This record gives sequence, C-alpha cells and structure tokens, in this order.
Amino acid sequence: MTRQRHVPVLLNQSLEFLALRAGGTYVDCTLGLGGHSSELLRRIGPEGRLIAFDRDSEALSLATVKLEAIRAELGTQAPALTLINEPFSSIEEHVEPGTIDGLLADFGVSSLQLDEAARGFSFQADGPLDMRMDQKRGITAEQVVNQMDERELADLLYEYGDERRSRRFARAIVRSRPVTTTGQLSRIIAGSGPAIHTLPIHPATRTFQALRIYVNRELEEIKALMLAAPRVLKTNGRLVVISFHSLEDRIVKDALRDGAREGIWQVLTKKPATADDDETRTNPRSRSAKLRAAEKLDSN
Repeated sequence: MTRQRHVPVLLNQSLEFLALRAGGTYVDCTLGLGGHSSELLRRIGPEGRLIAFDRDSEALSLATVKLEAIRAELGTQAPALTLINEPFSSIEEHVEPGTIDGLLADFGVSSLQLDEAARGFSFQADGPLDMRMDQKRGITAEQVVNQMDERELADLLYEYGDERRSRRFARAIVRSRPVTTTGQLSRIIAGSGPAIHTLPIHPATRTFQALRIYVNRELEEIKALMLAAPRVLKTNGRLVVISFHSLEDRIVKDALRDGAREGIWQVLTKKPATADDDETRTNPRSRSAKLRAAEKLDSN
C-alpha cells in the first residue's frame, strides 16, 4: 500500500487563529508526526516554548527526530521543546494554570497509524484488530468485537459510527466469532447484506470508526480537554481545534457556545473554517476537517 504523506490540515488557518506571539508558550495536543509543531517551532522564537502531547509512543519517537532536527537548524533561535508521551486529557498534570498562550488540537488519526497494518486501524490491509493509539494500555478492538454482547455492540456502532445497519452488522460479527483481523472484520461487514448504494464509502468505514473511537475513549478525551483549556490558557490565549466528524465537532461547538454564555470564551469562528479547493486537491484528508477557534476572556 502507498504510504500516505503526512500533511498538516488547515495549517494556515490554524496559525492565523493562534495569533502567535514571539516568546509565547504553545501546546500541540496532538503531535502526530509533527506537522503543526514543526511550523510552531519555526515561528515562536528563542524565548518561546512548545509543549506537545501524544500517547502514541511510535509517533512521538518519529516526531522527536523531526523536531530536534528543526531545533538544530534554528540553533540559538530555537525555542524550548517539551514532548509528553501521555493523552492530552492529562494536560493539567503537566501545565501550570494560566500559562499557555495558545493551544492547538487536531483530532484526526495520523497517517502513521493508518499506514501500518499492524496497528489495526484500517481495513485497507490485513492486520491484527488492535486500534489502540497507546499500545501499552487499554482494551483492543479484538476484545470488543469478541466479548461485547450483540445489543451492546450494535449500540456502539450506532452511537460512535452513526451506522444505520448497526444491528445487522453486530449480528454478523457475533455469528462469526472469533474475529481476529481487520481483513476478517471488513469481509464480515461487506458480506452481511446489500450495500447502501447512496453511500460513497466502504461499508466497513463507520464500523472501524466506531471501534476506534470507543477503544481510545476519544470523545471522553475531547470533553476533558475542552474543560481544561480555559484553565491552562492565559487571558487572551487562543484555542484552535480541528475535528473530522460530527461527534467531535458537536462536543467542541457545544463547549464553546456554553463557555461564551458564561463569559469564558469569545468565539472567533461563527461557522467552522474549512479547507479551500487547493488544499482539498493536494490533501484529501482535509475535506472533512472543521476548525473552530476561540479566545479566552478576562476572568476577573
């Protein structure tokens, strides 16, 4: 399979809404392969500091090499860099309240995870049903599809994947146990009944999305971050969040709306920013991306 090139989504819009300040302290909550962080390092100056989180050890190791090369290139103009191998929901354990000038989060799955069959994120190549971003802890997708009862599994596929055929798919999975690989699961889904021809996606797409979200507790992570963000940001600090499906975007939208009512946020994006035609042509991943931004108001 052709390796996907990792390109930071909505990069220009992200930098614009962050309104970078020389010497500021910035957090990249979703380091991935370092696309956004690379640009932040180049722009915040020698007095600045970048803190980046990723619970995926492999991604963190690869990004470290890339970012340290940039710091070496910058020499005495390089900002400080702190990399943290933890989920971004732990931000308040690592960052002092009111010390951050800008916080960026891109909730998309990294190309590293999608490209490697052994990680179990994609049905494009056969691999073990893992799907964990942090391979040191947590349940695997294999455990979910083999241990959860049929009704719970159907509810999971519907809630996290918006899968209208969730009951049919759950029934087919349970009847086919044990299910141990991405290819096997994909074939079970594809063979469980007629396709919905109005959907321009593989029939297993939403099932894989639902399992990934559940295994990694992605929605809980986002909710925790949206609660923590105004506590760690300085007054007038900026929050920029990029979502890729409606479940993520709804959490962000609701948190910013509620925070605006409470005088916590000034929302900078009445409608989410999206990729222009040039970006969608060169980076298909950007087609579903939505960016929302806000500025923290004075709490006094």
